[in-house]
Amino acid sequence: MFSVDDRIRPDHPLRDVKRRVDRLLAGMSPAFAKAYSATGRPSVPPERLLKALLLMALYSVRSERQLCERIDTDLLFRWFLDLQPSDDAFDATTFTHNRARLDTHGLTKAFFAAVVGEAVAAGLCSDHFTVDGTLIESWAALKSFRPVDQAEPGPGDGNAFQPRNPDVDFRGQARTNDTHRSRTDPEAKLYRKGPGKEAKLSHMGHALGENRHGLILAVAATAATGTAEREAALAMLDAVHAEQGLRPSTLGTDKGYDDGQFLLDLEGRRVEPHVPLVKGPQDPAGVRHLQRRPGIEARQRMKARQETEGYGLSQRCRKKIEEGFGWLKSVAGLGRSRVVGRWKLRQLLEVGAAAYNLVRLRSLKPA
Repeated sequence: MFSVDDRIRPDHPLRDVKRRVDRLLAGMSPAFAKAYSATGRPSVPPERLLKALLLMALYSVRSERQLCERIDTDLLFRWFLDLQPSDDAFDATTFTHNRARLDTHGLTKAFFAAVVGEAVAAGLCSDHFTVDGTLIESWAALKSFRPVDQAEPGPGDGNAFQPRNPDVDFRGQARTNDTHRSRTDPEAKLYRKGPGKEAKLSHMGHALGENRHGLILAVAATAATGTAEREAALAMLDAVHAEQGLRPSTLGTDKGYDDGQFLLDLEGRRVEPHVPLVKGPQDPAGVRHLQRRPGIEARQRMKARQETEGYGLSQRCRKKIEEGFGWLKSVAGLGRSRVVGRWKLRQLLEVGAAAYNLVRLRSLKPA
């Protein structure tokens, strides 16, 4: 007989994370109670699945199958999940079977909101925010991007042979999201980051952060379109206000958010926009369409705001959200999606952002 806790060194960084996570999960007991079924065979508790997904993000585990192998052999992982050395590890298909249950009851979203609430209660969040978006490459290959009206491939030759990776030549073909769709990941869009960049099947991830410590306050996963960043920014601002009671005084962005209507929407929410302009605003007196004048006037106000000290400070602090994206895409493994379905990608973003905040909270306010 021995104590597993004695095998973990007292100053291990995972100890602070475990204490905080166990306390937050205990406060979510009513939500977990609704996710349990009164009939059927015993299953893996959803709180244990959430903690396993946290380990996956914290330790850069590339797949759920490898995660289950680590749980089976790694004493540190068993200790974090409150498993005894004699307990059997669950199978990788457990995540497949329970992912919909986590989404139905909003457990990953509630857990992320609990982590954010911990930071808000500790007074660690500034009233100056930053928003940004990034491309997350789809798991699907470009060969799966085919015309919508194209028939499915046949069964193969007379010997029932069908190559798994056939040669495909797209030279000279015009492929657009209106006429083509990926057979592997239908929600993925063909999108390129900028002029001269390679077009890839992608989704778009968004994050809303605060400027003092770079904590992530909201995340979203959307289709990769030209307006997705602005639409997601407004949705995340409204969500943070409804869930945490936070309304920023300023919002810093990059040039991708330069749009007159977006500036008007921020001003209508009493948020001062700090948005770089792609080009100078027009003269509203020379515009014939009256409905365009409010947006042009908003861009003129933004042009004048660029001379203030607050704008310069906001643009310098805006780089902190890039650190969060860098952690999510490298450490948490979200540079390329390993799931098919945008709602599954959103779950991974919520768990990854929660893991990032927990790492930051460990140094800002130890549990």
